Order: sequence, then C-alpha cells, then structure tokens
Amino acid sequence: MRLLACCTMQRSTTMRKAPLKASKSSINDVKISKKYDDSDALSTIVRSVSLNTGPSKQRTVAEDILRYGHVKVAAEVFTFRELAAATDNFNSELLVGEGGFGRVYMGRLKKTDQVVAVKQLDRNGFQGNREFLAEVLTLSLVHHPNLVNLIGYCADGRQRILVYEYMRNGSLEDHLFDIPPHKKPLDWFTRMKIAKGAAQGLEYLHDTANPQIIYRDLKASNILLDDEFNPKLSDFGLAKLGPTGDKDHVSTRVMGTYGYCAPEYAMTGQLTTKSDIYSFGVVLLEIITGRRAIDNTRPTAEQNLISWAKPYFKDRRQFTFLADPLLEGDYPVKCLHQAVAVAAMCLQDEASTRPFIGDVVTALEYLAMSTDESFSDEEEAIDFQ
Repeated sequence: MRLLACCTMQRSTTMRKAPLKASKSSINDVKISKKYDDSDALSTIVRSVSLNTGPSKQRTVAEDILRYGHVKVAAEVFTFRELAAATDNFNSELLVGEGGFGRVYMGRLKKTDQVVAVKQLDRNGFQGNREFLAEVLTLSLVHHPNLVNLIGYCADGRQRILVYEYMRNGSLEDHLFDIPPHKKPLDWFTRMKIAKGAAQGLEYLHDTANPQIIYRDLKASNILLDDEFNPKLSDFGLAKLGPTGDKDHVSTRVMGTYGYCAPEYAMTGQLTTKSDIYSFGVVLLEIITGRRAIDNTRPTAEQNLISWAKPYFKDRRQFTFLADPLLEGDYPVKCLHQAVAVAAMCLQDEASTRPFIGDVVTALEYLAMSTDESFSDEEEAIDFQ
C-alpha cells in the first residue's frame, strides 16, 4: 500500500524475529527459576496473583511473557521506606498524575539524588497486581529511546510501586488541551516531532520486539515528554503479546480508553497491531486539531472527534478547518494536508486497509523535517478511495 507519494526517504525493512516457542505448561505451572534475575518479592507476586484465564482464555502480557520464561528483570528493587522518603511520604504536593491504576508522584532517590517518577498502584483488587506484573516484565523485555525507562520497583507486603525516569514536560495531554493563556502552545513541527517519536516507539513494539507486543492503550496521556519534547510511550499495564503461529489476531476482553479503541476490537475483542494503528490515528488527529478524542463540553455534533472530523477527510480543500486554532495558521499547509491524510488512513474502519506502522513512521519522519517548499502539487495528491 502506497502511503504517501511524497515520502521518498528510504527505510530498511526490519525483519521480525520468529516468535519464541511457548511452553506447553500452564501459566500456573511456570517456575520462577534462574532465568529470572529478580528478587524473591517479585517471584512471590508472580506465584500469588491468580493467573487463571477462565473460559474466555484472557491473558495479559504478564502472563504471556511468563509462558516464554526468558525475561531477565534487571530493574532495581526498592523498599517501601526508600520510596516513602523519596516522595516525602507520598506528599500530595508532589502528585503529578493520577489514573485508573493509581497515582504518580515526583520523587528524589536519596542514595543517588536522581529525580524519578514513582507510580503507586491501587492496592485494592486484582487489576493492580496484573498491571504491576505487565509493567515490570514488559519493560524488562523491551528497550527503545521512545519507550519510558523503568528504574525499579517495590513489592513490600501489599505495596505495588513502579519507579520510572522522570519526564519533566509531563504528558502530551498537558500540552494539547485546556492550555492556559500564559502557556505557549506546541508549534507545528514540535507536534510532528512528537507524532514521529510516538510512531517509532510503536514500530519497535510491533516490528522489532520479540515476541511482538500490541500496546493497546495509546493515548495522549500515555505519551510522556522530556526536556526537549522527545516522546516516550508509557503505561504498559494493558499490553499484550501479538498473535503467534498461523493466528492473525489475539482474542481478549475489550480494554482501553473510550474514543481510542478500534471499532473491530471494540465489537469483537479481536486484537491486532492494526488496533494500535487506529489508536495512533486518534492521537495524531488530536495533535493536529488540539481537540480531545471525546469532549463532552463541546456541542453534541463535535463531542466525538472522529465523527466530527471524518466529513472533512473527503475534501482536501477543507483540511485547514481541522488545524488547531492555537496554531494561528502558522504551519505549512501542504504538510498539514499530508498529516491529515496519514490520520485518515490510520482511522479507516476496515482494519486491513490501515497502513503498517513502518509506513506511518516514514511519512512522519518526512513531515517532521519538512518545510512547505518541500512539497510539489503532484506530491500532494492522495487517493482516499
């Protein structure tokens, strides 16, 4: 599928490694052996969390990775006392984020003086334990400049705490929505830089990670930004391993954030990498428009970003109506056209017609470095049929 005629940059094709052979043993029978170079605390959690999949055979990535049994957890093990000291006893004034699984605090490790993000998971319920496992094991399996770095964890008693590198510019969400008058909005090329980096992180999960990983929770609040607005994907609690063998999808209970889920996944529970592509299309459209995927404060016809935007996709002359008003027209028009075209292709209802993430990265690499003069009228033409 030709994504963009303008994207002439050559990219080497990354060959996905053959999937590791899964053990025939059930998850409950997996032994935490010398293959796991972690503490007794993590081993205890792996054994104690119920991994019974039930009749629907639902598994999180944590369970799946345990089946492979080749993950070396190199993250540092912290005591609860150390992390309480780092966060001034989890002082509410140091709270930098809050989600369905717990709270995130800014902290400073006493022994290294390193500033970190400390994520304290909700101790109530099964889901917190599952996310803890998924985060620790996934981030021990994958390493990439556009994925957040796990520094360590704490598993004292009922505590489930994760320690990450601290991203000083917060999340993409903080810089796109509800911008106060005194705060400068993101310029066009910073937006494209962020989109490119997020796509590169996703490309690593889909095409390089072995086994392949489907992120399943791509959204603006999960894209963190460093001092120079380089993005890193975070929050892997819902991630799943991709299909293996002759399977073309993974069947699972529908989870994620309303407004970002691909329609076929929401309807059938059949998860593929193309589900992530749809979610990326939503995020890219948010970056372009400055609008939330779902915004109940807007008029009824504009509350769902995709429903509102899709009529504009049909006529390139209307693409400028999609641009964030905070940009004040300061963007290359033809670059805007191409960015909207990429988003439109990612958001196609039929999963098989969406582009592969490698094609998306190629397009965004070009847009992140381009000027308006880089495009010719011929290059701009795109067939949406």
